[in-house]
Amino acid sequence: MNSRRLIYALMTVVAMSVPVEAGLCGISSYSSCPTQACAAASCYTTCRVVTETCYQTVCETIYEPLEYTCKRTVYENICEDVEQTCYRTVTETAYRDEQYTVCRPVTETVVRQENYCVQRPVVETRYRTCNYTVQRPVWEEQVRECRYTIQQPVCETIQQECRQTVMKCVSETINQERCYTVMRPETRTRCVQKNVGQWVTKSECIPGAVTQRLVFGPFGPQLCPVQCPPRTVTRRVWCPQVVQEQIPYTVMVPQVIRQNCPVQVTRYVPEVVVKKVPVTVTRMVAKEVVQKIPYRVCRMTCETKTERIPYQVCQMVTEQKVREIPCTVTKMVSETQTRRVPYCVTKQLPYTSTRKVSRLVPKEVETKATRLVARQVMRKVPVTRSVLVPETVCCSGVCGTGSSAFSASCATGDCATGYGPARQTPMPEAAR
Repeated sequence: MNSRRLIYALMTVVAMSVPVEAGLCGISSYSSCPTQACAAASCYTTCRVVTETCYQTVCETIYEPLEYTCKRTVYENICEDVEQTCYRTVTETAYRDEQYTVCRPVTETVVRQENYCVQRPVVETRYRTCNYTVQRPVWEEQVRECRYTIQQPVCETIQQECRQTVMKCVSETINQERCYTVMRPETRTRCVQKNVGQWVTKSECIPGAVTQRLVFGPFGPQLCPVQCPPRTVTRRVWCPQVVQEQIPYTVMVPQVIRQNCPVQVTRYVPEVVVKKVPVTVTRMVAKEVVQKIPYRVCRMTCETKTERIPYQVCQMVTEQKVREIPCTVTKMVSETQTRRVPYCVTKQLPYTSTRKVSRLVPKEVETKATRLVARQVMRKVPVTRSVLVPETVCCSGVCGTGSSAFSASCATGDCATGYGPARQTPMPEAAR
């Protein structure tokens, strides 16, 4: 028991030491060990990670839909009239006298005088001279000749042919095409997408956590990181599957039907009738006329005029005035008054009322339902796992009679050159 307690105390000191010295169990280097210790610690045990693949039989559950007929209970709600005695609350108002003190304001008017300054405008009229030029019209009388040609009418009588078109009525029988629309049924198909997916159970491998394990080496116990075995988690995943189906449907398509029918048609045929009519023709003869037209010519003459334009100048003059301002002063006077305070008195009065009470009556109804039926399917799944294999590493050739350099270092007590951290077997990547 004492040896075990000593080992646990040594492990505690190693765990609390500096991280750089933790790999050598608290020893700063191999140079501090004696020569006898170098020759004795020639073999130690280490762990090597080996990865192997094996097959594991996994049982998967597949759910298939199954339609079945079952009976379910349906409850119908029936209402019945039930008489009951209830109480209603009646509130009455009562009054009591209460005296209270109030403050009544008394208002007085006081007049105070105030001096203030005002600005009074003083307007002064002044004149300025303005010269401007005006245009005065001067009219002159003149005469000009105007020559123009006029058309003088001359009347003549001539014989003119008058052609007139008359519409003559003609009846005949023709074949007329008539069209009418008939609705006829037509069957068509359309593509519909339908989801027929199902639930699938999948397994996932989660790697284990890395923990610290106590390993006994040539220099005492050490804490080595070890990875725990993985664990398998099973979960259900919905796998969708979209299927396209052709669904027939009937539509009414309009169809035009043509039919020839004999029709009695009356039409008018144009016919030309020629008549001679006496017409009076007026022709125009050109004649030149000379006319004298008087007209007035206006020309503008410039004149300069002078005008006095009045303008006003405003100046502000300061005056001092006195005004009286009325002020209102309010004083509070206490008075005692009496008022009637209403309060409520509550009474309970019974009355009879009828209420409807619902009652559920069970009734069985046949319905169709779908349930999922589980089916077990076995399959093999490859699983990769890591195993720690212990190995024994011996370095007797290093500190023994192998090399003269290593033996010389061990003879002087310095094992760092021959056997130290540089010669230490590296830890596997999986164990780190």
